[in-house]
Amino acid sequence: MHLSSDQYQHLSDQELLIRYKADGNTEWIGVLFDRYALLLLGLCMKYLKNEEDARDSVQQIFLKVLSEVHRHEVIYFKAWIYQVAKNHCLMQLRHRKDLELKEDQVPGVAQQEDLNHKPHLQKDQMLDNMERALGELNKEQATTVRMFYLEKKSYQEISDITGFNSGQVKSYIQNGKRNLKILLEKYSKNMR
Repeated sequence: MHLSSDQYQHLSDQELLIRYKADGNTEWIGVLFDRYALLLLGLCMKYLKNEEDARDSVQQIFLKVLSEVHRHEVIYFKAWIYQVAKNHCLMQLRHRKDLELKEDQVPGVAQQEDLNHKPHLQKDQMLDNMERALGELNKEQATTVRMFYLEKKSYQEISDITGFNSGQVKSYIQNGKRNLKILLEKYSKNMR
């Protein structure tokens, strides 16, 4: 069976994952991957600063997703694949840095690179803190906050998916947002 991306655009990420896990047809993941290929390419370009390396990395990430998706309970595919891609890019950078240090053991070069990577590291730390904070929210708050902010779903869509009434959805999002802010402030104080 050959799948066309357009033909399955109405299916959610979750439905595509369920179908893949049910019949093992890698084309379901292909449809999913097509949705996020540009996002991944942009992310890889941001980290690797080289289009060819970025395109190679997107291919490697696709293969990694195929081999790992069965081992994980993936609820938000976009957030999960973003994390997989980010980790892949950081490993590539670490590998490059190791090679450069082996080639020339000049301490000044490594220190300069650390300065160049500092903004990336701060952003990574912020994303890691956000993921950690979302994990500390109660299930209702975490679910609604992810759907609203990461998946850009409306209150009505969230209500339809979760079964919460619109008042509950609004309350969970507001409380979740407030609790996230508190947790993120706590994490940043602990880092100083």
